[in-house]
Amino acid sequence: MARELKYADKATQVMLKRAEEQQLPTIWDRYDAQQPQCGFGTLGLCCRHCSMGPCRIDPFGEGPKTGVCGATADTIAARHLIRMIAAGGAAHSDHGRDVAHTLLMIGENPDSDYTVKDMKKLRAFAETYGISSEGKDVREFAKEVAEEVLKEFGQQTGFIRMTEKAPPARVKIWKDFGILPRSVDREVVETMHRTNIGVDADYKNLIKQGLRTSLADGWGGSMIGTELEDAIFGTPNPIASEANLGIMKKDHVNLIVHGHEPTLSEIIAVVSQDKDLVEKAKARGAKGIQLGGICCTANEIMMRHGIPVAGSYMQQELAIQTGVVDMMVVDVQCIWPGLRETAQCFHTKLVTTSPKAKMPGFEHIEFHEDKAVEIAKGIIEAAIDNFPNRNGSQYIPDVKEGVVAGFSTESVFQFLGGTYRSTYRPLNDAIITGRIRGLAGVVGCSNPNVDFEEGHLTVVKELLANDVLVASTGCNSITCAKHGLMQPEAAFKYAGKGLQEVCRAVGLPPVLHMGACLDNSRILRVLTNVVAEGGLGDDISDLPAAGAAPEWMSEKAVTIGFYFIASGVYTVIGKPLPMMGAPKLYKYITDEIEQDVGGKWVFEENHVEAAHKMLRHIDKKRKALKLKPMMYEQPFKPEE
Repeated sequence: MARELKYADKATQVMLKRAEEQQLPTIWDRYDAQQPQCGFGTLGLCCRHCSMGPCRIDPFGEGPKTGVCGATADTIAARHLIRMIAAGGAAHSDHGRDVAHTLLMIGENPDSDYTVKDMKKLRAFAETYGISSEGKDVREFAKEVAEEVLKEFGQQTGFIRMTEKAPPARVKIWKDFGILPRSVDREVVETMHRTNIGVDADYKNLIKQGLRTSLADGWGGSMIGTELEDAIFGTPNPIASEANLGIMKKDHVNLIVHGHEPTLSEIIAVVSQDKDLVEKAKARGAKGIQLGGICCTANEIMMRHGIPVAGSYMQQELAIQTGVVDMMVVDVQCIWPGLRETAQCFHTKLVTTSPKAKMPGFEHIEFHEDKAVEIAKGIIEAAIDNFPNRNGSQYIPDVKEGVVAGFSTESVFQFLGGTYRSTYRPLNDAIITGRIRGLAGVVGCSNPNVDFEEGHLTVVKELLANDVLVASTGCNSITCAKHGLMQPEAAFKYAGKGLQEVCRAVGLPPVLHMGACLDNSRILRVLTNVVAEGGLGDDISDLPAAGAAPEWMSEKAVTIGFYFIASGVYTVIGKPLPMMGAPKLYKYITDEIEQDVGGKWVFEENHVEAAHKMLRHIDKKRKALKLKPMMYEQPFKPEE
């Protein structure tokens, strides 16, 4: 029996009923089949880092209290956590490295299918590395920047230079605490070394290295990836689009791009409207080519091209179940091997493109940036050729919402102050005078262990009602888009009076779409700009701001959470991290760590209460800054 998902968008609810009728398994069925899940693993108390184990700690009865080597619950759980940080940081930073390689190819290959679309952004980025564009052509400049960036990924001396973009007070905290990251590769390797048997067993020391590794990603690999993507593909500006499964068209070739790296999807976005390919589609009986996105690739092409979003992470099977997806082409991250089981019931071709991510049942067409247009055309032609092969039932739920996407660090400047008066002053003033209570980043994945979209929607709506401006990335962005929260008029339906006034004045939606999960670095830069504008303290940790990932799922989310905490942000997630069986570690990362870095973890599965904890924290920071009371009465009444 299909699980009732009362918070999910209507398209998802309809497709799940159809899946049940057609006896098609979904991720929710596979999740239910796994119950009950391993309790020791959930508590973080199972260790298999060597062959003397696996060892498990009994937190309740008379069972063992240490592993064979003598590792305690706190040691074992801390090792698990920072290995998650290393894996998540490696995923996003490897993405950033690949973008730097694309920039290098632009510099070295005069026939490259890619160009630098935003030289202003590249010049600003290069200044951090002490590189000037003066007297250099675009290719020479791009090559010099790329080589310097790629060298930094594995450097043996010095520190990651993008950390200099943080507020000076924050950089001092990192230096004094000894967590200023040296290089992505060094921190990931050292984390893996420290968690080997017989190395680091001090849970605080382990977490300290985890913080440094997370910063190497958040202020290194991920930030580099975002900055260089903007330079190569163009810095996003607000753009209108649509979101949900209803964006697909029965009479068009439907090509879905899914994954995270935009080097492929950007080229497909451009090439898909090639006149010859459109004519070929018409010759096959289609009226044209409809491109759509799933997951973070969807965010990438929406915020730069206005190409609509088909759905979020949890909807990838449901998209295929419409029967009209002629091809789903994927690159890396958040792709289910189980898609092949769904695709076998329809005509959909599944295509992998990265040598890092091959999957049984998927055709592999390897993508290489030096042949980008050629390969993209071949992929699109294969999708066109598959259009006449549609079989079985076809059903597209008539559900979609308008969305304004594509807010970057730079466009927020211009949106608030105008092109000729780019400034964050109006935002700071709105907070200082009490029109806006504070800022929140609500981000992250979806997870079948939560009623789908309940966490995202409940937290965001509760924050909006209490005059908190929300910045969003990743699958939270897609959820908010599907439910109409990223339209300017949403302010008058969901926001408090103060936030409504600000949104009306500048035409902002109350939830700002800031990109893919890699682009959480944009939120860090926004917070840094708010500090620099003045009047709200000297550091990110002084701001009336908080972060949340209500339905987190990936190891990347653990890394993101840790680099926000290390940056001074109070960070709330739903399901706890897998370490609840380690009491000293729990106390450290949810309490004592705030004294070291200014941020801390908060675990709260009641999503209303999660939002209220964020509001209490924001009010605490407002009080410390001696800001004016809120201009209008708030639904949430803070504790006295």
